[in-house]
Amino acid sequence: MTDASLILWIIGIILAISGLAGLLLPVLPGAPLLFLGLFFAAWAEDFHYVGIWTLLLLAGLAALTYVVEVVASVLGVKKYGGSNRAMMGAVIGGIVGLFFGIPGILLGPFLGAVAGELSLQRSLDQAGRAGFGTVLGLAIGVAGKLAIGIAMIGLFLLIRFF
Repeated sequence: MTDASLILWIIGIILAISGLAGLLLPVLPGAPLLFLGLFFAAWAEDFHYVGIWTLLLLAGLAALTYVVEVVASVLGVKKYGGSNRAMMGAVIGGIVGLFFGIPGILLGPFLGAVAGELSLQRSLDQAGRAGFGTVLGLAIGVAGKLAIGIAMIGLFLLIRFF
């Protein structure tokens, strides 16, 4: 292994670990970092084991994480009777929550969905259910993203070593 290969492997591992963390923490772009980490690892071996088709599949899986996150969030709000305004409130709350660290990231979407429902004169009970649906949808989305991320690593390792 050359020095350049070793450096690429180290960069790849750091990016992949950061990507996995980013799948759990919305402040990091998890899927792109994970993909870049796997790309650098493939590059470290001149794409001898992991080639373009595998990398394209991994890129598709990385993009799929965003679809899973959005669909899970929307379904969570809708399942618990939330309105479109609750969904918009959850998005706005999530963005604002980013500025308040972990508590803001966790509470922002909930409070945004509740505020969206209350702005439509819904009861506090209905607003709370929409907020709960938002949190549940986000949790399911994170679990789905993490599962896809682990599958990406598994696919990479399968292609690389078998």
